[in-house]
Amino acid sequence: MRVFFRRSRRRRRSVLWPTCYRSAAYDPLWPWQVRGRRFRSTPLGRRGLDPHEVGEFLDRVAGDLAAVYDALARSRRETDRVKDALRRWQSEQAQARRAVLDQESRR
Repeated sequence: MRVFFRRSRRRRRSVLWPTCYRSAAYDPLWPWQVRGRRFRSTPLGRRGLDPHEVGEFLDRVAGDLAAVYDALARSRRETDRVKDALRRWQSEQAQARRAVLDQESRR
């Protein structure tokens, strides 16, 4: 029964952007999540990862993710700007065409 409720909760999650085609169960990784991730230290005398190296790597990954998300936001803003310009141009062309047709019909 718990599995059913977990799955239904996943389905209700909102999609990141309207044009995102990933499933609702997919959670994108954000820079703050990478920076906040901590690993358990290994017990004394056992092999493990150096926490300092792991932290440096996570900071590097978080920086790369931040750069990617910034570039994505810039490209979306540019796309919106181009779409708006195209809509304005199409409206101007339609108005000009209507004006020409009106003048021709008056003759």
